[in-house]
Amino acid sequence: MKENIIQPMIGLFVAERNASSLNELLSSWPPAEIAELIDETEDKEERLFIYESLSHDIAAHTFEYLELQYQKEILEELPYDRIPEILNEMSADDRTGLLEELPPHTVSQLLAVLSPQERTIALALLGHPENSVGRLMTPDYTAVHADWTIQQTLDYIRMHGSNSETLNVIYVIDEKGYLIDDIRVREFLLADPSLKVEDIMDHKYQSLMVDDDQEEVVAKFKNLNRVALPVTDKDGYLLGIVTVDDVLEVVEEENTEDIQKLGAVEVFDEPYMNISFALLIRKRAGWLVILFVGEMFTATAMGFFEDEIAKAVVLALFVPLIISSGGNTGSQAATLIIRALALGEITLRDWWKIMRREILAGLALGTILGFIGFCRIAFWHKFVPMDGKPAYGEHWLLVALTVSISLVGVVLWGTLSGSMLPLVLKKCKLDPATSSAPFVATLVDVTGLIIYFTIAMLIMRGTLL
Repeated sequence: MKENIIQPMIGLFVAERNASSLNELLSSWPPAEIAELIDETEDKEERLFIYESLSHDIAAHTFEYLELQYQKEILEELPYDRIPEILNEMSADDRTGLLEELPPHTVSQLLAVLSPQERTIALALLGHPENSVGRLMTPDYTAVHADWTIQQTLDYIRMHGSNSETLNVIYVIDEKGYLIDDIRVREFLLADPSLKVEDIMDHKYQSLMVDDDQEEVVAKFKNLNRVALPVTDKDGYLLGIVTVDDVLEVVEEENTEDIQKLGAVEVFDEPYMNISFALLIRKRAGWLVILFVGEMFTATAMGFFEDEIAKAVVLALFVPLIISSGGNTGSQAATLIIRALALGEITLRDWWKIMRREILAGLALGTILGFIGFCRIAFWHKFVPMDGKPAYGEHWLLVALTVSISLVGVVLWGTLSGSMLPLVLKKCKLDPATSSAPFVATLVDVTGLIIYFTIAMLIMRGTLL
């Protein structure tokens, strides 16, 4: 964003509705910064005024950088005759991203205002499966032939390169349009102009399949460290390219979805402040009801051990400690495994290694918490009497052993449940993020009570029970 000294001038021009002065001021700004200015403007009328003040060329480029919600807003409010110039100037991949978020009837209306060439491109991209590479790619790339000289190639780049999404890599195709190589532009700049393209080819290239899932593309970009990758059909015909800026948007969307699922919330399709209150409640209520019903089994488990609780009321004091420890460790394990799966650090084939590791981790963590729990009970018994009597009675040692051993068992069960559940969901072709932390915590709450009171009956039989 420009220096703060410019902000009062912008505010003054907007307040006075001085479009010419505002356009003159913003004409030297990069489109991305103008889009940021519009995104940060709270008043709807002011946002629209700023956008309409821009020259047609700047407005078209700025539109691509706007948040989706403001793109929709501008299309609804902008004079109809200005919409074609915006959509026709947009890069094909950004336009596809916009169109796939709009209702079908709106898409039909917008496609009708495109030029025949751009409409053909838009329909082709929209024809690919949702969340596939085909929805991300752009047909704006530079391709050359192997029998061209380096000088011919450089001349061609100068003439047609302005229409390309990126010029970092030049693609080599045969006479039928099949991809045979990709070459960094620096190789052309450093080569002898009299050489042919085939003289600097190594026939080593990486490409994407048009029907590949977008999540697979993220991993490929990360491993290859490229700013763009070519997209081909199953036969190798070059269809377009995917650039890293589009991949970053996919990463952001996927991370947002996973975080929302981890929080036991259905995925939001709009920013938080834009979603209606009714939809906000609906998105959150479903999982809350499921978790609430799950927690009812906690009460059922408590009722099953009602006699034991009546005989040894002291056991009830530690129920929150036990179930929260199991839920917390389960949530920890689930979060770690879900993230490791998303980053490709582990696969389903690693399930035994993961289980073995989590068993050891559960035992270690449970021992640590169990030791702390034992010390706490011993300290209270010794130094914090209740009504002049020891806090936990004459059998405090049995209580301490019950709590500490139960913590080991519950924490061990929590780590196993939290780590294995995402793998089970992945095996069933479901999103591992669905095993959200609250869901794992609820599962461990119920089973933790069973573990706790079972151990109590074994240790305290013949004394308190």
